[in-house]
Amino acid sequence: MPQETLAATLRRARRTSGLSLRDVERQTGIHNAHLSQLETGRIARPEPALLWTLAALYELDFEQLLAAAGLVGGESAPARRRRVTVALRALGELTAEEQEEILRYMAEVRSRRP
Repeated sequence: MPQETLAATLRRARRTSGLSLRDVERQTGIHNAHLSQLETGRIARPEPALLWTLAALYELDFEQLLAAAGLVGGESAPARRRRVTVALRALGELTAEEQEEILRYMAEVRSRRP
């Protein structure tokens, strides 16, 4: 059975939660137009931080969302899970402002890739 697409997963999770796109926007700060593009597949590879926010809201597995977006691969699932768990625990110990700073830094580092 083929894996559900990221778009279908996000759409199903939002509807199951009984939320409108505007509800999600209010709760996450992610613009409803951006959410719509995610749910229709127009944006297939969103930033991991955005997926983290939606995974938390919808109570979804973050790693599965990353995989559906094609943002992980090449390493074993246990190794990736350990790395993600350590990073998330560390982020959880930071203030909201510090978390935003770290996420901006990560985006900057990622943008340097050739």
